[in-house]
Amino acid sequence: MDLPEWIFVEAAKSLRRLLPKIETAYLIEIQAITDAWQEFKIRLEQKWASLFADLYQLYGWQYDFFFTLEQILTIMAKNWIQRHDDLKKLDAEREASPGWFLSQEMVGEVLYVDLFSDNLSKLEEFIPYFRKLGLTYLHLMPLFAVPYGDNDGGYAVSDYRAVNPDIGTMEDLVRLSRVLRKEGISLVLDFVFNHTSQDHEWAQKARIGDPDFQAFYHTFPDRTLPDQYQEHLRDIFPTVRRGSFSWNNDMQRWVWTTFNSFQWDLNYSNPEVFCAMAEEMLFLANQGVDVLRLDAVVFIWKRLGTNCENQPEAHVIIRAFNAIARIAAPGMLFKSEAIVAPKEVIKYVAPEKCQLSYNPMLMALLWEALATREVKLLVNAMRSYGEVTEGCSWVNYLRCHDDIGWTFDDEDARKIGIDPGAHRKFLNEFYTGKFEGSFARGVPFQYNPETEDLRISGTLASLAGLEQAVEKQDVHLTEMAVRRINLLRSIMLSISGIPLIYLGDEWGQLNDYTYLSDPKKSSDSRWVHRSKRTFLPGDYGDTLESRFFNEMVKLINLRKKLSAFYNGGMDIIDSGNPHIFAYLRHHGKDRVLVVNNFSEFPQKMEPEYLQAKDIFGNWKNLINDASVSLDNGFFLESYAFAWLL
Repeated sequence: MDLPEWIFVEAAKSLRRLLPKIETAYLIEIQAITDAWQEFKIRLEQKWASLFADLYQLYGWQYDFFFTLEQILTIMAKNWIQRHDDLKKLDAEREASPGWFLSQEMVGEVLYVDLFSDNLSKLEEFIPYFRKLGLTYLHLMPLFAVPYGDNDGGYAVSDYRAVNPDIGTMEDLVRLSRVLRKEGISLVLDFVFNHTSQDHEWAQKARIGDPDFQAFYHTFPDRTLPDQYQEHLRDIFPTVRRGSFSWNNDMQRWVWTTFNSFQWDLNYSNPEVFCAMAEEMLFLANQGVDVLRLDAVVFIWKRLGTNCENQPEAHVIIRAFNAIARIAAPGMLFKSEAIVAPKEVIKYVAPEKCQLSYNPMLMALLWEALATREVKLLVNAMRSYGEVTEGCSWVNYLRCHDDIGWTFDDEDARKIGIDPGAHRKFLNEFYTGKFEGSFARGVPFQYNPETEDLRISGTLASLAGLEQAVEKQDVHLTEMAVRRINLLRSIMLSISGIPLIYLGDEWGQLNDYTYLSDPKKSSDSRWVHRSKRTFLPGDYGDTLESRFFNEMVKLINLRKKLSAFYNGGMDIIDSGNPHIFAYLRHHGKDRVLVVNNFSEFPQKMEPEYLQAKDIFGNWKNLINDASVSLDNGFFLESYAFAWLL
């Protein structure tokens, strides 16, 4: 980011005035860590101007801006002083090797602690399982203190510094982070920073009339402003409630609640909120978190007359948080969770913002290609949005805790003759099993009759046809479902980015409909793919679950050996066949050609399309160890894939 000269001048002036005050306040602590403090000061001097510029853009108009700067400096200094020596050592290692997370050896899994192992202590017992699977990245779904009952699956946080007592304590979490670190597994947690629970201490103080804490949230005495805002806002959970504002009897005020009435949106136009959340962020960093997933990042800034999503200030806030982390916890990364149009998602991915980002476009379009048996929308989208800034990475996934939204770009669809609205309707009918010939067993989520928007819940295996095949006890349908599942998993593991496995996908978990009998869950169909762990390798011997798991382990081990799969290098290839998705992975002199058939019928890639990319001669299919000549093209059986070296 290019900064005007006056920013450097004013930033340096503010640091000269404030830093001695901070050093005096923490004199004894600093004397005990002289070398580490010098490292901190070097980073501070390097990053301060850009952080100053972002804070000035957000809060420079406020009369107490200088106090905000002092608060931020104090928060960074205090948390660096408190940071454990092991984490400071890790910081230094990662600063020396900033691309540590770009290796092809990075493989992740995301899980709910209570559904997988009951609690944090027992989770340690599964580390041999994680090692066998090949994990280097473990994302634990929200595990902080939440209200009893409905808490949006953990996303209504009551206390960022307390673990949900049902699964353990903060001490358990710190111990787990240290054990994982020794095993080479990075810990990933959610930073739910758009909103808090209405039971959070700040919200409780707001509810009893404290004006300072009412200013932590967006509250209104009447419907005048909420109605003006609401004209442009979308409903996130339309079957639960309409509108983005909730009445609070205690305050006699309306509260901005984008998601649920018990999740109060924080007011980032208030610098006190930014400072408070920066403190919470660094506290989590000091517990040993390697990656923070920035939840609901698109919603954090509000502007009248807009949809209050992806506002410019949202990017400034993330950049400022990033600078704070680079100064006080430089070994920690950010991962963006922006489930919006691809052209907006990619704007959050940058070394100075989020080094990692979920790739919702790829996830949605893999399912789209599986339904249509055609890859044209997938190919065009990947050419437009498949690459991220150097030093960053996609996190690629097939399923997650959330629903599937069809987040392809409408203009991309129209350019290739697809009506985006009609196509989304088809996909929803297909994946809820309403379309004739569908193999899927998905469950509708949050249908909005006004916009006809609908999302899909379901596990990888059920959406890919395994549930239907098992119900019908049909051997052929089972084989086709197995092939679809392995095809998608192969792409996740071979395409550019970090693959992220969702709990249960490694063994082919089917939908779990028991949520319908639980009053706390029955209205939220996402619980259909949030089931208790039912399998560990060796449990069932020669079964379909074991077959899925062993195939996954085989592909992960193969991925780790291929330097061509190092993050970044990828060319999308015109296959000349509407059913074949092909790409060339490369790093240095190493190349691997990946070819995928999205049809239930055999397909061929003609030689001229390979030769156009200088691909010919003898190659080895690493999936089955077969030697193949590409001089006459390449043939793929139904739903087959190949990694060619």
